[in-house]
Amino acid sequence: MRFLNAKFQYLIRSFMFIVAMSSVSVFADDHASKTKSTEGFTKEQVLEKADGFFGETTAGLAKAIEKVFAEQGSPNAIIAGEEVSAALGVGVRYGQGEVQLYGGDVLPIFWQGPSVGFDMGANASKVFTLVYNLTDMTQLMQRIPGVDGSFYVVAGVGVNYQKNGDLVLAPIRTGVGLRAGASVGYVHYSDKKSWIPF
Repeated sequence: MRFLNAKFQYLIRSFMFIVAMSSVSVFADDHASKTKSTEGFTKEQVLEKADGFFGETTAGLAKAIEKVFAEQGSPNAIIAGEEVSAALGVGVRYGQGEVQLYGGDVLPIFWQGPSVGFDMGANASKVFTLVYNLTDMTQLMQRIPGVDGSFYVVAGVGVNYQKNGDLVLAPIRTGVGLRAGASVGYVHYSDKKSWIPF
């Protein structure tokens, strides 16, 4: 009788151990899934892509990227493209490029919008944009306002933030024609080219 009781207790303990281990496994899988969903490009990957896009990684570009990483973390998409802009106090800009999703496809993208600048004239520039909290490409296809007071210049490289809800974009531009008012207003992103800036 004592042998049966000990055997029964052993079976109960074994069953409880299996249940506990299953719970740990489910928790670990769920945690890994959540961690994976918040993963993004590493700083090294972004610097490598920026180097290939701009031709070289300057000290200013590296500092600008480090600043964005310090404030926003790892992006889950990157937009690389070119734009032209013109301003006479108030200006317009048009751009096109590709958006690369983290662990996903590379898709064409276009943008246009009004801008406010402190100079007159026109310029063409390369734009390298880090995108945060992008869950769906349709989330990007909208007008995204600039964040007031978010314009930074680091050794000839300009960075500013555009934000709509949880979605945050950090366009990085290089060169003399940065225009401090580059994104005071909004930028309309689309999968089709449009000449209407609004």
